[in-house]
Amino acid sequence: MTASLHPSLLFLAGALLLWVLPLLGRKILILLVPATAFLVITQLTPGTFYGYELFGFDLHLLRVDKLSKAFGYVFTINAFACFLFALHLKSRYEHTAALVYIGAALGAVFAADLISLYLFWEVMAITSTFLVLARKTEKAYRAAFRYVMVHIFGGLCLLAGILLQVNATGSVAFDGFSLQGLPTYLILIGFLINAAAPPISAWLADAYPEATVTGGVIMTAYTTKTAVYTLIRGFAGWEILIAVGCFMAIYGIIYAILENDMRRILAYSIMNQVGFMICGIGIGTALAISGAVAHAFAHIIYKALLWMSAGSVLYLTGKSKCTDLGGLYKTMPLTMIFGTVGALAISSFPFLSGYTSKPMIIEAGVHEGFFWVWLILEIASAGVFLHAGIKFPYFVFFAKDNGLRPGEPPKHMLLAMAFLSFICIFLGVYPQPLYDILPYPVEFHAYGFEHTLNQFQLLMFSALAFFLLLPLLKRTRTISIDTDWFYRKGGRLFFSGCDKIFNSLNDFGDRIFAQKVPSLLNRFFLDPSRYVQKYVVQLMAEVSGDDKQVDRRNKEIDHRTKALAYPIGGSVFLAVLFVAVMSLLYFN
Repeated sequence: MTASLHPSLLFLAGALLLWVLPLLGRKILILLVPATAFLVITQLTPGTFYGYELFGFDLHLLRVDKLSKAFGYVFTINAFACFLFALHLKSRYEHTAALVYIGAALGAVFAADLISLYLFWEVMAITSTFLVLARKTEKAYRAAFRYVMVHIFGGLCLLAGILLQVNATGSVAFDGFSLQGLPTYLILIGFLINAAAPPISAWLADAYPEATVTGGVIMTAYTTKTAVYTLIRGFAGWEILIAVGCFMAIYGIIYAILENDMRRILAYSIMNQVGFMICGIGIGTALAISGAVAHAFAHIIYKALLWMSAGSVLYLTGKSKCTDLGGLYKTMPLTMIFGTVGALAISSFPFLSGYTSKPMIIEAGVHEGFFWVWLILEIASAGVFLHAGIKFPYFVFFAKDNGLRPGEPPKHMLLAMAFLSFICIFLGVYPQPLYDILPYPVEFHAYGFEHTLNQFQLLMFSALAFFLLLPLLKRTRTISIDTDWFYRKGGRLFFSGCDKIFNSLNDFGDRIFAQKVPSLLNRFFLDPSRYVQKYVVQLMAEVSGDDKQVDRRNKEIDHRTKALAYPIGGSVFLAVLFVAVMSLLYFN
């Protein structure tokens, strides 16, 4: 039976069961669901399952191959660690959102068609928003609003592209897109927005640091990596992605170096690392694609570990800015060790997981003769060690001692970090299990003498540069302005402009058409004959210039009005004129 059981169903069912179980049952459930889903994925047989018909198309919710299983493995492993880290939470709200969010991510990864993918895609956007809202601060509410608006825009681009693609080809299959045109470019934009590709990338560093301690850990793995999966599935070999990936790799480093908030530093490093993966997808060879998948796997693990370390500090101190931290190694030695493992793993330090995955992408670029790609990615690798490998642990756990003495986080948090640290070390020392689940066979030997020596030289140079430039890198109480400035300020200007323009038109229309015109019409129809006669007399006076004649005629009109005596011909004339006008308007 498990050979065709959809893994996302376990998470969706778990989200429902969560509301009827007591606290102990909920703690068991949130660990049991991802562990069971992992076992289910190991038993999945290749093929397509869960067929259904929608809009006249034959669709399938479950497509099993090596690519979807690789992402399924790491999604469930990470989910287990994240829920172990969040074991102290008593509220059902956040766990429910997390379970549905992860279930939707798995649904998107295993979807065999564009329509099923889109449905899960939108569920991801909605449920992840609740992980930001769960922090219940004014900044979180505002960040969540901006987050969901950006993802609504991305979802609309994706939907428009899917509809145009289906109209052009008559197919909803989600495979590699060979034709380049408006439909596929719209789909590509939808995927790249979720991958946090500039210029629509600031949502990541805006929303993730405002999520809850545990919500931030969970969000780091799924939205951007699901986008990486869809890019592999649909756009492998599109060379435009090489440029996008290289730009992301450098862009993320620059902002991470400038940042003062530790979780924003880690958020920008997500963008940097996803840039490596997208670059590999653009190269499109077997080695590059396998390297992108391997790096996505390793990145999810060590990035969650880094966010757990930062989240533990935030949980215990309530502070997130580097200028407020420092000296925490004295009372948080285990958290510091685990955070350092994650920092060295993301820096591709030998014997840690990043070293056995990221170089595959760089080597694939060298094999294809992309010298400029090799150069940019090597520079980016040095920058990663600078901002994540050294800057994060140095300013958070060492540097200036601000007198904080919080102690270690709860044991379940330490256990979650220990679990992910073990995976980072295991895959760094023995990467073969990771290579075995990749889409293509891997002929890559990470521990060649020349490659290892070059990597040590790169890391040592970066470390030397950091400490030599430390006075320039010293953090100050500043903020970095990203592209979100345009829609933050632009949104306010747009709202203000619409308010002034359209509400002014509304006010004008209200004064003229709702107040003045009805008042005039009301006065006219109280005595229409009188007003028509006076108007005619006024016109005659303007022609003749005899004002005395006008006064005399107006007095006669007023006298007849008081006596209710009107010339019959005038009333008949008005009635006939009215009927004639109505006939022209409605019967001509």
